[in-house]
Amino acid sequence: MATVAEGGLAASKPKLGFWGLWNISFGFFGIQIGFALQNANMSRIFQSLGTEIDDLPALWIAAPLTGLLVQPIIGHMSDRTWLGRLGRRRPYFLAGAILAALSLFLMPLAPALLFAAVMLWVLDASLNISMEPFRAFVGDMLRKEQHSAGYAVQTAFIGAGAVFGSIFPWLLEQWGVSNQAPAGGIPDTVRFAFWFGGAALFVAVLWTVLTTREYSPEQIAAFEDARQEEQGNSMAALASRSFVSSLVWMAAGAVVVLAVGWFDLEKEVYLLGGLLIAYGLASIAGISLARRGRTTNMLSNIVGDFSGMPELMKRLAVAQFFSWSALFIMWINTTPVVAQYFYGAPDAASPLYQEAANWVDVLFATYNGVAAIAALTLLPFLAVRVGRVRTHVAALLCGAAGYASFFFMTDPQLLLLSEVGVGIAWASILAMPYAILASSLPQRKLGIYMGLFNVFVVVPQLLVATVMGSIMKRWFPDDPIWTMAFAAGVMVLAALAMLRVPEPAASEEPA
Repeated sequence: MATVAEGGLAASKPKLGFWGLWNISFGFFGIQIGFALQNANMSRIFQSLGTEIDDLPALWIAAPLTGLLVQPIIGHMSDRTWLGRLGRRRPYFLAGAILAALSLFLMPLAPALLFAAVMLWVLDASLNISMEPFRAFVGDMLRKEQHSAGYAVQTAFIGAGAVFGSIFPWLLEQWGVSNQAPAGGIPDTVRFAFWFGGAALFVAVLWTVLTTREYSPEQIAAFEDARQEEQGNSMAALASRSFVSSLVWMAAGAVVVLAVGWFDLEKEVYLLGGLLIAYGLASIAGISLARRGRTTNMLSNIVGDFSGMPELMKRLAVAQFFSWSALFIMWINTTPVVAQYFYGAPDAASPLYQEAANWVDVLFATYNGVAAIAALTLLPFLAVRVGRVRTHVAALLCGAAGYASFFFMTDPQLLLLSEVGVGIAWASILAMPYAILASSLPQRKLGIYMGLFNVFVVVPQLLVATVMGSIMKRWFPDDPIWTMAFAAGVMVLAALAMLRVPEPAASEEPA
């Protein structure tokens, strides 16, 4: 499969052709169907089961919290897994797909709000179990000069899967399936879409599992070069750390907890403070274990790798933090915004609200379709000519313009134009940071570093879920349209943060 160069240099992976790139990423098509159904319909399901719009962020906390906990753990475990023919990452693809398919089947059968909230937690955990190793899988299987192509193909499948997942309830209505929600229930369009999505997810992931073969631990070790080995050594640095930073994290958490009472914030903010305190405690435990020479435990490794991230990864993380804040604001609030401002139907029990929710499915399908096309055409074209960093900056500004345009549109049909800008940003968010990052990471730690990088995807989601409700209740009660202004603003901050990221060497081929 791969040959080792003379003189102790790193091995060279064979270059994959079109079908090789297709096979290693096709599973993401199914995973994204699951995420799209979740993102486009969970607010609708929660409201159909009786929750108020102000309570939506609290119910959505499950999604980012599970990602925050699951992704670093799965990344760490998959770096150390080898199950023979089943491989390193593929066992996690398969296990997550089975659990996610079952969750998608059970979700629309939810008899009550609590059941739906619990199933969202299980579904998101399952999707994260499958998704996290896929990011590392591209780095495992491809040469550095193919990273841009690999993540572009992966992004195209993400966009295509999201189109199918987002638009399917609307298509079912066109085919005669009832879109009316019974009292306290879920429309048949959503029910059947979730069942279809579960089957599609499982089949797509199974395709990747059956059509790919991973490199063995010995081959992975041969791909390392000396520079990457030095980057991967974080335990000595962890053992030498003091507990000051840990205490700072805990103090920050305590301040957040006290602020709930001081400023009459929403009770969900307690979760944010609790997470800060929990990380401080975990950091103390990890440092203590490292000082005692216990360097093989998961906790110390995760804490050590988090505190010892490469400088490039830290700068990219800031941009990820802001860009995903904007995305999560959009996913939570687009349905109530469109229903209230473009259809005049804030009541989730009204038929017009369900019509608005289906139009949101079309809008989400549009931005995902644009992303699929942009990932394979526009972004590679720009990246070759102006660089990946400038391309990402421009794409993020397109997303900001898309969110801001909600204030100027009067016809829901015109929101399709808004979604073009959002789609370009979405394509770049899914491809460019990972293409920039993958070549700088140690081969043997791709899983844990990709998992830790996704902390900066889920932490902003937790902030949005815990803080946005308080902001809206205090300053913009009953005016969810202002969430789009927040989304536009933080997307601009993401673009500004990218200006601090150095442009990588132009060594990769266009996608």
